[in-house]
Amino acid sequence: MNRTVLVTVHTGREAAVDSARLVIGRLVDAGLTVRVLDLEAPELGCPGAEVVPGDADAAKGAEVMIVLGGDGSLLRSAELARPTRTPLLGVNLGHVGFLAEAEVADLAAAVDSVVAGRYDVEERMTIDILARQNGQIIADTWALNEATVEKRDRMLEVVAEIDGRPLSRWGCDGVICATPTGSTAYAFSAGGPVVWPEVEALLMVPISAHALFARPLVVSPRSTLAIEILPDTPGGVLWCDGRRRFDLPSGTRVEVRRGSAPVRLARLHGVESTGAPFTDRLVAKFELPVQGWRGRVRP
Repeated sequence: MNRTVLVTVHTGREAAVDSARLVIGRLVDAGLTVRVLDLEAPELGCPGAEVVPGDADAAKGAEVMIVLGGDGSLLRSAELARPTRTPLLGVNLGHVGFLAEAEVADLAAAVDSVVAGRYDVEERMTIDILARQNGQIIADTWALNEATVEKRDRMLEVVAEIDGRPLSRWGCDGVICATPTGSTAYAFSAGGPVVWPEVEALLMVPISAHALFARPLVVSPRSTLAIEILPDTPGGVLWCDGRRRFDLPSGTRVEVRRGSAPVRLARLHGVESTGAPFTDRLVAKFELPVQGWRGRVRP
């Protein structure tokens, strides 16, 4: 059976390009078909790879998509992988890299695990976002991490709603609606809770709200979150995963629900720094102090 892997890379980083060439060469030598995107191919210069357009069919039929870069690169690649349900395998060449499965030091071992089929696939919840003004749809999109309604210039005046019932009015810099995956991204910076990825929930986190009640909220994955920009206040901006931007005029209503399709992530077997429990990832990524821990007393 012909096995195909799509490789994408942050071509603005020389180290990422060098790593991509290593990955492609190793996969080709193992007899796998390797695809690269047409916009990235000139930088890679890999004659053994098949060049494909960076459209909705790029990942079609691919067994896995290897992404070399940071979390931003993986979010960009998720736009290609989600429609075809292709698992993403991130190799962290950025800073924190919460979405990545492997570090650059594990690159060869990670590729060998893919070649041998030693990986599992987990599904990460997404959110669907719909924005309307005067009944007209002005944005219909999705996100893996978060959707953020933000001020454009001056402070926003919004009303937050949960399941069709008003919750509170906030004067604020914005409101974040996030998934558990996104709880360690923008929502974390805004003071939201860390939610383990296997927990199914939606988060709402106000940004710099001028209100007595402006706490982060964790609600059911079956809930619908809504943010209404009041008609007599300045408009705002909708950002989805920090990548897709939509202008929101005054009076816009933004609704957020559980996504219709998840994003799938590949989890490797037998690579030392991968496949770790989420607690260990938190400790490693944030360099949390755990000295003195003895663990459970065993009989």
